[in-house]
Amino acid sequence: MTAFDVDAFLQRPLTARIATNGPTVRPVWFLWEDGAFWILTGPWARLLHRVRDDPAVALVVDECDPATGLVRQVIARGRADVVPFDVPRGRRKLVRYLGADESRWDPRFVHYLHDDPAERGTVWLRLEPASLRAQDLSYAVAR
Repeated sequence: MTAFDVDAFLQRPLTARIATNGPTVRPVWFLWEDGAFWILTGPWARLLHRVRDDPAVALVVDECDPATGLVRQVIARGRADVVPFDVPRGRRKLVRYLGADESRWDPRFVHYLHDDPAERGTVWLRLEPASLRAQDLSYAVAR
């Protein structure tokens, strides 16, 4: 195993999977900022209700490319906090997945930034990991 830049890895627009009590696992977009994972959610998703019932979660972000042998993973565990939604952080998160030009975004995503978060119920799940394990399990590909 070799070391890799975890912060650079987590700045990429990868999809994470978050596990809650149940167990339930679901894919999520995230923002890695200030030493925490930020996940946008609201009352329309079971995720919010599950975290409110039991805030213990696990989250994995990984990549695997059999063509190149690149295999990296970051596994985080901790308690997710429900915190108020803020538009600037929401914009930073959505720009990393959808690009800077909001006019090209699907309207569902634009609404997160322009609707009243209190009325819509939009919140953040903030996971500051109690444990964070990063592994580079890459291998040489036979040519």
